[in-house]
Amino acid sequence: MAAYSKIPAEMEWYSLRVISGKEKKTREALLYEAEEAGLASQIGEILVPSENVVEMREGKKRVRNKVFFPGYILVSLHLTKEVRYLVENVPGVISFVGPKGEPVALRDEEVNRILGEVEGKEGREVMAHKYKVGDPIKVVDGPFVDFTGFVEEVNDDKQKVKVTVSIFGRPTPVELDFLQIELEK
Repeated sequence: MAAYSKIPAEMEWYSLRVISGKEKKTREALLYEAEEAGLASQIGEILVPSENVVEMREGKKRVRNKVFFPGYILVSLHLTKEVRYLVENVPGVISFVGPKGEPVALRDEEVNRILGEVEGKEGREVMAHKYKVGDPIKVVDGPFVDFTGFVEEVNDDKQKVKVTVSIFGRPTPVELDFLQIELEK
């Protein structure tokens, strides 16, 4: 168990079904209720895996936090009758994930994969884009502003697109950031 976090060996990871859109509030409520009941030492980490997504709306850059698994949170805990009762009665918690709501601990490889995904995205902003090869676009920023063209290639890792624009009547490939273009209407 110690492979993926600083949780004590007797604690295991469980997944909880929670009200979608209320994952962070449920996390806070669970921490508060555990503290009030004196069971905080029985609960390790509570994770709401998420990433920051950058979007362009009405010409403005907006960053929003997007949850990986809407309606679910991960919690490491020492499962006792008291802890189970507390967790299941926290506002926002629907049930443990498992057959008929019975708690089933996550396998080590599942937890390692999820935590690896979270660590890989931590601190990075991901650009939400709707571009695909062949889309007609208009350049809205940079030296090619007001040029139109077509998407030739999309690079999600670098958050760039290669587009072909017409310069002096000749098709010219140009690499631009996602934020520099928008779909032509």
